[in-house]
Amino acid sequence: MVFSSLVFLCIFFPAVLILYHISPGLKLKNIILLVASLLFYAWGEPKWIVVMLVTAFIDYLAGVVIGKSKKNSVRKFALICSVVVTLGFLVVFKYLNFFTTNLNFIPFFNIPQTNLVLPIGISFYTFQALSYVVDVYRKDVDYQKNYFNLLLYVSMFPQLIAGPIVRYVDVANEIAERKVTLVDFSDGVTKFLIGLTKKAIFANFAGLLAENYLAGDLKSLSVLGAWTGIIAYFFQIYFDFSGYSDMAIGIGRMLGFKFRENFNYPYISLSVTDFWRRWHMSLSSFFRDYVYIPLGGNRHHQLRNMFVVWLLTGFWHGASWNFVLWGLYYFVMLAFEKYVLGKILDKIPKVFRLIYSLFIVIIGWVFFYFEDIPSIGRMLGAMFGVTSVSGTTAQDITTLTNNVFLLVLCAIAVTPLCSICANKFTTVLKKSPNGVILNGVVTLVFQAVVLVGCMACLVGSTYNPFLYFRF
Repeated sequence: MVFSSLVFLCIFFPAVLILYHISPGLKLKNIILLVASLLFYAWGEPKWIVVMLVTAFIDYLAGVVIGKSKKNSVRKFALICSVVVTLGFLVVFKYLNFFTTNLNFIPFFNIPQTNLVLPIGISFYTFQALSYVVDVYRKDVDYQKNYFNLLLYVSMFPQLIAGPIVRYVDVANEIAERKVTLVDFSDGVTKFLIGLTKKAIFANFAGLLAENYLAGDLKSLSVLGAWTGIIAYFFQIYFDFSGYSDMAIGIGRMLGFKFRENFNYPYISLSVTDFWRRWHMSLSSFFRDYVYIPLGGNRHHQLRNMFVVWLLTGFWHGASWNFVLWGLYYFVMLAFEKYVLGKILDKIPKVFRLIYSLFIVIIGWVFFYFEDIPSIGRMLGAMFGVTSVSGTTAQDITTLTNNVFLLVLCAIAVTPLCSICANKFTTVLKKSPNGVILNGVVTLVFQAVVLVGCMACLVGSTYNPFLYFRF
């Protein structure tokens, strides 16, 4: 089940909201939220829910041992067992076939394939479970005494499938005590609908355009066609993933949880370093706090630490060499910025820094999109006129002309312009006579119009993938 499906929008989520808010007491609300989360997950993959339940139980036991024990040797042993078992599930389901396939290229190796289906969201809930155990070990948070409360944290349906990666320390207090005000609920609805708009309108339409070029024969691509396709994908992946994150944050707000933002307008970044401070911030901060800093951070072996983090970041996204190359590509670019470009970038006009940043990111999405190395080479060749059939074709011009309005809207929507205008409009409304009431009416009208518009787009379209589900 996905947030942009009609089943979720018309049946599942309204039912959960009604049951949740009419239920007396936090204990019953948590039970309803836990059952709803397990049903949400089981809707797509009922048999693999066991993996999540076992993962949560192992980490619950580890947390109890670490929290109660005063012996460092026992605490460390529990931590190691938890990490090995939790990561073990991820390795078996996500990476085992990758390793065996590559080992079988070695003479005399013939390791059978497991062909296990990748459980949805395993990369996300694995990191969340690990962060809990590590934070308990570090004494950043008290251990959870109730297994079902920890399971609620791990399985909570708003962020279960595709993030953002929510740390236990950020929601521990809200699991035990929270409330939802009318303002919180309204803000949550607005945030959810902004995310739904990103997904149902911008991501889906940009995705159709990208697929028109990237999913076909790359040998027939022109230079214009190649750039049109990858720029459309550049917009699709942002609106798809940030849209999901916005919906997750909005749903959490409607239920009393305040998840951190996951995107901060990454496409206005003036450097690659700045881009990764703004893109998928929950993942970047996870690797920073649980890998980069423990390895030594900026204190010693910084280049090695960066290499390890970006190798793992690429590999986390998928068991395929293209993701490894994607991670190493960003390691090289970030190291180049740090050790070569340095303060030179600060002296360059902002418009050129923006162009530079966008160019690097667009090239990076080529590595991300194509899972086989030859296709990456053909696409890059087409983009730079090496393997393209021509610079442009009449069909390319027609397609671009028909979609130029969409691309312009996408270019505007990736900037803070809409948010700035909305905030100024709200400020003006609130200063007028009966401003609070008027602002409430305008908000309700906006929410209704956006919901109807998104529903119309979803009903009239069969193209509705979520890109980050495969991770």
